[in-house]
Amino acid sequence: MTDQPVFRKELEEYMDAALPILYVDTLENGKVQDILADIAKKKGRSVVSWSMHSGYVEEGGGYPTDLCGALASVLREQNFTRKILVLEDVAGELESPAIVSRLRCIAERIVRSELEDCTVVLIAPLISIPRALEPYITLMNLDYLSQEKIKEHILDFVQNNYIQAPNEELLEQFAMHLRGLTETELDNILALTTSDDRELNQKDLRTILRQKQQIIKKSGILEMVTVKETVEDIGGLQNLKDWLRTKAQIFRDVRRAKEFGVDIPKGVLIAGMPGCGKSLTAKAAASMFKVPLLRMDMGRLMGKYVGESEANMRRALQLTEASSPCVLWIDELEKAFAGAGAQGGSSEVTTRLFGSFLTWMQEKDSLAFVVATANNISHLPPELMRKGRFDEIFYVDFPNQSEREKIISLHIGKRRSADLAKIDVAALARKMKGYCGADIESVVRDGIEAAFVAGKAHVTTEDLQAAIGRTHPISETMKDAIEEMDKTYKSKKFTNASREE
Repeated sequence: MTDQPVFRKELEEYMDAALPILYVDTLENGKVQDILADIAKKKGRSVVSWSMHSGYVEEGGGYPTDLCGALASVLREQNFTRKILVLEDVAGELESPAIVSRLRCIAERIVRSELEDCTVVLIAPLISIPRALEPYITLMNLDYLSQEKIKEHILDFVQNNYIQAPNEELLEQFAMHLRGLTETELDNILALTTSDDRELNQKDLRTILRQKQQIIKKSGILEMVTVKETVEDIGGLQNLKDWLRTKAQIFRDVRRAKEFGVDIPKGVLIAGMPGCGKSLTAKAAASMFKVPLLRMDMGRLMGKYVGESEANMRRALQLTEASSPCVLWIDELEKAFAGAGAQGGSSEVTTRLFGSFLTWMQEKDSLAFVVATANNISHLPPELMRKGRFDEIFYVDFPNQSEREKIISLHIGKRRSADLAKIDVAALARKMKGYCGADIESVVRDGIEAAFVAGKAHVTTEDLQAAIGRTHPISETMKDAIEEMDKTYKSKKFTNASREE
């Protein structure tokens, strides 16, 4: 099954435009070769290739040689026209100055029409573009199979392996969960899920999730976070929790929601004070939606080669799509895209990454719900906060009196539930005005520890009041920065995550 309509169309357009070098980032060499063979036949071209295992191969046969020797042969040939030169697994080879020089020479001759109707196609799973070749290279990605094509692939698999075909509803579920995988990965997972009972059933969906976890882990770009937190672990933020419950209801019944005319939820930006539950909310959202939680770390995306960071971003978004339905958590968004829009050096790379992310957010129709968190939005590009990017932007302030009471009760209840009834939670909450959730947890933890060390049988209000006296909340230690953030958020008129008392 080689039908990749978007990739095929782009490939033909780039060849017609005489772009000299096309760099395909993929592990599916065979599929690219099949598509190229079809295009070559259609356009009256021939395919010649080089790979480390086969050497230089053309219509008349082939011979063993290194890449440098193969490129030298191309440059010596007097009538090298109407050819597609395919070079496989070349990422490591591009560190050689001799190879780079010869590729550049071939590219220049294509641009000058000295090599008529010729195209060089590099196929590798790793982006590595030397500076000297950057002007001549166009990056490409093999598009994933559509959901309909995945259904066809499943039906072909069960037919070829004499397995009973799943019903239409289950087939639809399998196709949705298998989105974003290569054909090889599809076949491997289908073989695994049918090996025990020779059928596809509901429990096999869990196997697919485990295999996707493996794929994500191997990529090294995204992290799949184990979620233990639930919405009950959040003290306060009632407006935000109610909003997430609404989106979760749509998410869990998306088919019927779409039929009704409801848009698929895109995501939410949660901005506000440090330590006030933004990260906790991201984890709780995944639990509420009953889907995996993926975390994007921008540090993992940045590469040392030209184009590598952008390729990593595309791969991260592809993996997110492949893992859908899921929640994608981007923590401290302002650090991820700081410098976007500026000129020069790393800022230009960040701007390109930011552009890729914005485009994806604007156009995506997958069940990948983005939860982005930020402390200081003044460092964020204004384009990020336009309508159409996120469904809503919430501002998280320091917890109010009732929220502080809930947070105190939560943390005492987890550790010393038997003592909770005798503790004056309201009095403690009044003393902790201007404390964030993390500060409150620290007070409870410190008070319980001190009571234990003192040999007490119970934790009292006095123990916790003493802990308050030993704690310096973030509103004191970061007073100036907090005040500036507060002014910024209030001026933006974002939706308050908390319900007013």
